[in-house]
Amino acid sequence: MKINNQQIRRWRGAFGEAYTERNASIVGVTEEQYKQNFGLSRSDLNELFLDDLNRDLRILEVGTNVGIQLELLERLGFQNLYGIDIQYKSILEAHRQRPKFNIIEGNVLDIPFKSDFFDLVFTSGLLIHVHPDDIDKALQEIVRCTRRYVWGFEYYSDEYEEVRYRENDNLLWKTDFARLYLENFDLELRESKLLQYLDEDNQDQMFLLELENT
Repeated sequence: MKINNQQIRRWRGAFGEAYTERNASIVGVTEEQYKQNFGLSRSDLNELFLDDLNRDLRILEVGTNVGIQLELLERLGFQNLYGIDIQYKSILEAHRQRPKFNIIEGNVLDIPFKSDFFDLVFTSGLLIHVHPDDIDKALQEIVRCTRRYVWGFEYYSDEYEEVRYRENDNLLWKTDFARLYLENFDLELRESKLLQYLDEDNQDQMFLLELENT
């Protein structure tokens, strides 16, 4: 397996710490950002995709940062919430702000949980930062850890394309991540929504996938 270790070092180092500092907002700020971008809050989207799911599901977020998305799920009624992140500073901040959640160090290429441990595994703006050489392994790890659902919210493009990120190359890519899952694993598309930015010509995609025969 080829892993882009240089990229991992950047996210674990000062570059990743700066990301945490920029994105350590409170839930209300995050909700308002979604409304400004799409005309819908993140809670609106969560309800659209997850409202009919059992609240006892064991859920893992891969790339949890400081735990804002987990808090939003808790507000929707979910209780068994876990997270992993590659950046130690974000984990410390998550523990300080949201000590009730089970957040530990880990990365998408080697998720530190046994197979089928979770009912739902999700990412939110995480797959876009995985190097294309490693994306197959990342998706494989996510699918390995879930017994039923995969949920995602990522930048969208019909093709795989690199985007400069904060004046840097080799740090961000967008594509149809739902399609990558469906082409490589026994998953069915349960729900998908393309979200057009209100003030720019870009789209994000939220999708919910379910393992076949579950």
